[in-house]
Formats: sequence, structure tokens, C-alpha cells
Amino acid sequence: MSRIGKLPINIPAGVEISVNGNVVTVKGKEGVLTQEVNPSIKVNYDKDKAEMTFDIDEAYDPMNISLKQKQAFHGLYRSLIHNMVVGVSEGYTKELELVGVGYRVSNKGNLLEFALGYTHPIYILLPQEIKVETKSERNQNPRIIMKSCDKQLLGQVCAKIRTFRKPEPYKGKGILFVGEQIRRKSGKSAGAK
Repeated sequence: MSRIGKLPINIPAGVEISVNGNVVTVKGKEGVLTQEVNPSIKVNYDKDKAEMTFDIDEAYDPMNISLKQKQAFHGLYRSLIHNMVVGVSEGYTKELELVGVGYRVSNKGNLLEFALGYTHPIYILLPQEIKVETKSERNQNPRIIMKSCDKQLLGQVCAKIRTFRKPEPYKGKGILFVGEQIRRKSGKSAGAK
């Protein structure tokens, strides 16, 4: 069995889990999330705990899934459902920082506008599930604060925004997570004597 998959999921007050066939729905104060689960994994739940189980016997498996694959699914779906429970009860927050001279960001609702040193501004329309806020204070780098109940979607959007100007190791410019350390390199002039 998977070490992660064996752990029970604690369900806080105000969060409801329902299973319809192989679709798990989690409702909470932050929103509603659904996840399709492989039919070889069973989700057992009551008011305050949920557990994932699977049948160890390979001989009677109608899906013809190996034991190793079932163990992998066991841990995967436990992690996904745990992330959903945390998301609908507390939510997730990611902060990005723009490091560079003249780098700016502003938002109108869910539309972000970036000025990143290119000849044109870059616009990105964020999904409705993400709440965004931008901060531009004097003598500090501009910041983007994003909140959502969907951890996967939030990470995907942050990765997309980072591709606009990846952090580079020589001057440390680019879009990076708050608190992220960029491994710096010395340029050509440092090695020449």
C-alpha cells in the first residue's frame, strides 16, 4: 500500500464530501471542487474522516490494472482529495514578485496587464476561480497576490505568468515567487584576468 494513501483525510467542520459513482465532490465555504477517481480506488467517508482503499487481488480486476498502478493511484487520489478539502476550507495563496527596472503590473478585475521591458504590454485573463490583487509600493518590487480554492489551477496560472519573464541567474531579474532564492552566476568579466 502507498504510505501517503494509507493516511486518513481529516474533514473539518463546514466541509461536505459526496461520492457519485467515481466522481468525488467537496463543498466548503471557499467553493466547490470535483475530481474523477479511477474505478479501482474506493473512497470511504463519514462526517470527520475519509479514506482511500483498493482491492489487492489482481485476478478479479475488470479494469486489468496492475497492483503497482493501484498503489500509485492510491497515493495520488488521496493527495488530490486532501488538497481539495484544504482548498475549500482554507484556500491557497501564491505571491509573485516582479524584479527588474520598469517592470509593472496592474489589474482590472481578473485582467492582468504586465509591462516587462518588451515593446508591448502583456495581458492575461485569469479564470473566475482565482481572486487577484496587485501591489505597487514605492521602493519595493511590484507584487501579485492570487487566491483560489483550486491548488492545481493556481499553480498552473503562476507557472504561465512566470513564462513571460523567467528569472535569470546573472542579474536576478524576472518574475519569481516571494522568498524564492535564485542561484546567481558571475558573468564573463569575473573569470577574465
